Amino acid sequence: MLEFENVSKSYWTGTQRKVILNKVSFRVELGKSIGILAPNGTGKTTLINMMAGLEKPDEGDIRRDCKISFPLGFMGGVVSRLSAMENSRYISKLYGLDPDYVEAYCRWLCGLGEYFDQPLGTYSSGMRARFSFALMLALDFDIYLIDEGMPGTTDVEFNKKAGAILEERLKTTTIIIVSHKPKVLEKFARSAAVLLDGQLHMFDTLEEAKQLYDYETQG
Repeated sequence: MLEFENVSKSYWTGTQRKVILNKVSFRVELGKSIGILAPNGTGKTTLINMMAGLEKPDEGDIRRDCKISFPLGFMGGVVSRLSAMENSRYISKLYGLDPDYVEAYCRWLCGLGEYFDQPLGTYSSGMRARFSFALMLALDFDIYLIDEGMPGTTDVEFNKKAGAILEERLKTTTIIIVSHKPKVLEKFARSAAVLLDGQLHMFDTLEEAKQLYDYETQG
């Protein structure tokens, strides 16, 4: 379970205070994937970083009693001067997993060939995204966080392979995905929420969430 209780978060932009969340409370139960619709600039990435523990709230409590992934595309936990092989083994130990398994899994899924043994600092953004996605899937979390704004990969074979694995994981794990496009959420979640003006409006179905989202964003 992931739970926010009276959570507030805001930033000073230099001219005004931008409110991301204003005393927001909600809960995500395991087995119930959810999509969050939010217009660009409303704080999608900040919200998902808070879920992962990468950013702290100004006020309120965030409770996590399960294994929650880093956001897809987040590379803050890896070391650029180390290779994908070294990073995968190091991070597997942090999570108490078998380094041989995690390395082999990432090597297979990434399809980076000899680059897997080269420093991450030499990778293109697409290669780094492939490694990040492979590492996230290898670590086997209870809740996977996906931010559509994170860097992606255009490698067709990788997308097909990783997409099939993620689809299979949906049967046993929970996905939280944030996007400004309702269609992006359809693959991952039946229930949804809408982030507007510092409030998160929860709905039982994506269709209900789309109605509010379309009304507020399209007038």
